[in-house]
Amino acid sequence: MLKLSKLTDYGTVLMTTLAQRQDASYSASELSDITHIALPTTSKLLKILANSKLIESRRGAHGGYHLARPAAEISMAEVIAALEGPIALTECSSEDSQCGITAHCGVRGNWQLINQAIKRALEDVSLADMAHPMVQDSLEVALRRMELTT
Repeated sequence: MLKLSKLTDYGTVLMTTLAQRQDASYSASELSDITHIALPTTSKLLKILANSKLIESRRGAHGGYHLARPAAEISMAEVIAALEGPIALTECSSEDSQCGITAHCGVRGNWQLINQAIKRALEDVSLADMAHPMVQDSLEVALRRMELTT
């Protein structure tokens, strides 16, 4: 099963919260209250996201956390890579592969092709897109379209 970690899921929630009001800054405790993510977890994620230059923090009375760039310029691939590391479905898909059978593997190229497709898909979805989730009707229409094209 391909699955992002709970921390990455929570990090996405924090990032989309910041994206919904890009003109505002929030303290860690405010973000924790808004998102219902425990304060220690919120603080940990904010530190990781700040170190990855996706968010910035300001000290002082009007300080807090805010996006480092407009939400439309931040891809989900960047957010996931900041929280999970480089996107790689298999060992041979990673840039620093340590696979012992690479020289004899017949599926490495295919895994790399799949990895590139998933990475491109994540690059095509911006944080701004995530901040305004599709309504159920739009989701159903999108799923029907996918069924028709397959």
